[in-house]
Amino acid sequence: MAAKDVAPDVNGHSRRAVPSVTLSSGHRVPAVGLGVWRMEKNDVRGLIHTPPSATATATWAAPKIAGSKESPVSPCCTIQRDVMNVVSSVSWSAAKYGNEAEVGDALAEAFQTGLVKREDLFITTKLWNSDHGHVVEACKDSLKKLQLDYLDLYLVHFPVATPHTGVGATVSVIGEDGLLDIDTTISLEATWHAMEDLVSMGLVRSIGISNYGILLTRDCLAYARIKPAVNQIELHPYFQRDSLVKFCQKHGICVTAHTPLGVRLALMPRQPCHQAATANNPWQELSEKYGKTPAQLVLRWGLQRNAAVIPKTSKVERLQENLEVRDFDISEEDMEEMKAIDRNHRINQPASSGASTSMLS
Repeated sequence: MAAKDVAPDVNGHSRRAVPSVTLSSGHRVPAVGLGVWRMEKNDVRGLIHTPPSATATATWAAPKIAGSKESPVSPCCTIQRDVMNVVSSVSWSAAKYGNEAEVGDALAEAFQTGLVKREDLFITTKLWNSDHGHVVEACKDSLKKLQLDYLDLYLVHFPVATPHTGVGATVSVIGEDGLLDIDTTISLEATWHAMEDLVSMGLVRSIGISNYGILLTRDCLAYARIKPAVNQIELHPYFQRDSLVKFCQKHGICVTAHTPLGVRLALMPRQPCHQAATANNPWQELSEKYGKTPAQLVLRWGLQRNAAVIPKTSKVERLQENLEVRDFDISEEDMEEMKAIDRNHRINQPASSGASTSMLS
């Protein structure tokens, strides 16, 4: 990635080119995005339509990429007026998050006011477990809520099918034995072929998987007519997943890191790895060395592993901070030091969402 490229001026203001990753579909996805998991509904619009700031001095937007199928791309899932009123964005949403409609309202307003064009956005959402047998209907439901004609990327949220509870409903049914009720009549292969149909129908440009381990990813590659463009997984310095990352990248699957700032959570006293994390915590020293915040250092670490990163924030100042990760490189020596602190510690426990850690290893 060229860390200091400057794209053409927009309205007289220079804009920094945003690093992007070319997917196996030929489309390009921004390497830095913003997730909206657990974001309050009011925060979604507030972040997208932030009042102008008189102190803004630079514009974050992406250049058109010659020869690309996509009109890329952007740094984040947010539309910021305090970045000189110029917008390019990537949204990582999901039916389960319960805020697709709010994202859609905010985007529609942005389109209507001329704040941004649809072709300047890269929008992603996910298929929930209970809709594996109703893929087309679920995708259309998400498109309706998002007020879009197509998705740039659609992901299978978890590698497990649960009983259907209504299109767009995200209830996980728990049986009398206290265990998740799994629908054994729907295979992941059947789900994937239905995802492929979405591409043929023009509803989706790229399709991918989420929270798939090596074995399930291998299986998907074996039966896929269109191989997954992305595998979105939990990935941070305390959960580095080197084998899975290398496997995906070897087979042309873009790794996208959700919870890329998991180290922040790991440092909380309630986390099981808190003691180990605080006992060997290089973030402060290294961040001071590079003149960056610990969060910026961790995001840069993810980018240098050739992963896309999608940190979540509802604060504009944090969003700005998360975007400013392209003007430095972590040395090989320091990357090795960060590699040594892997704790194999998962922050997100998938059991509450309808999957087991054995599926995701």
